[in-house]
Amino acid sequence: MTPPTTRVTDPTAAAATNKSRASSIRRYNRPARWFHSGTYLVVGVLLVTGWWLRRGGEGEPSVLARLFEQPDTELHRAAGWALTALGALGLTLGIRGAWTFTRETVRVDRGDGHWILRWPLAIFTGRFGRHRGHFDPGQRIANVLFVGSLGTLIVSGIALTTLHGGETFALMVKLHRYATYVLTPLVIGHIVVALGILPGYRGVWRSMHLGGRVPLATARRVWPSSVPADESVRDEPAPRG
Repeated sequence: MTPPTTRVTDPTAAAATNKSRASSIRRYNRPARWFHSGTYLVVGVLLVTGWWLRRGGEGEPSVLARLFEQPDTELHRAAGWALTALGALGLTLGIRGAWTFTRETVRVDRGDGHWILRWPLAIFTGRFGRHRGHFDPGQRIANVLFVGSLGTLIVSGIALTTLHGGETFALMVKLHRYATYVLTPLVIGHIVVALGILPGYRGVWRSMHLGGRVPLATARRVWPSSVPADESVRDEPAPRG
């Protein structure tokens, strides 16, 4: 009979892990992070193939079309259905998260206007105005635009795959195009923020990657309401005697 094995834990490594966890907070759980990753991968395919087709490249395969050995039109259609499926999953299996997202997005608090006025300078200095809630006022506006443009793309895209000509089809083409015009700069801006190009947003990418934990300093700077009161007090420098 094989004797039971005892797992040996390195005290130094355990202490380092505990210290890292104590100096950071988790912004998003694993399902939210996976949903976010799936969405931006699908939207990336949609934008690349959509703009490629928009510029008249239907007869010339894009890089993605060569990679997947599929025409851009088919890739675009498949990505559209994948986005539709993700939306359906978010509204069914992720209904609690969807409700929290909606509640935190549509909230309006005193001081939001002051935060927005400080934002153009704060993205470089990191001195954002204080706000309440899970999202800052800028994120709330971006969320509305993201959901509106993605929802319009889904509805108009489904219509374009089922209709064949007519006034409604022409209207759906326009809506699909205008929604793309709105979504594209939003995605570019989101990437700029995630890459940390703007000093005020450095470190925020960790909220959706590598366990979803961000340093307390980053959370206090961008999402102060996410930091428990005792953590804020603990991290303040001790007064000098």
